[in-house]
Amino acid sequence: MEEVNDDFRQRIYALVAQIPKGRVMTYGQLAALAGSPYAARIVGGIAHWGDPDLPWQRVVMKDGSLAPGYPGGTAGHAEALRVEGVAINDEFKIENMAERLWRPPHPDQNSLL
Repeated sequence: MEEVNDDFRQRIYALVAQIPKGRVMTYGQLAALAGSPYAARIVGGIAHWGDPDLPWQRVVMKDGSLAPGYPGGTAGHAEALRVEGVAINDEFKIENMAERLWRPPHPDQNSLL
């Protein structure tokens, strides 16, 4: 994995830890909120190799697709979200993405991190 700035990683961890049960954020959304809007793939690497105690199941692709790199693949990712009440279709996409997408409540992200 590409070398990741520890400060960026910690900002991602702080954001992921806040995602409420039954809601999701995208890799790109997390990257932008953490200060690097073009680092969605880096966020994916952080998710893959990062702290396993964080709710990574709540991080999805921008179109609502699930990540194949999740433990158990897309089926495992779907099951983890279904347990939280998130509807997933047969193409392993979130059915109601607009309703499930979570945005932190404060525009000043520094107050959250």
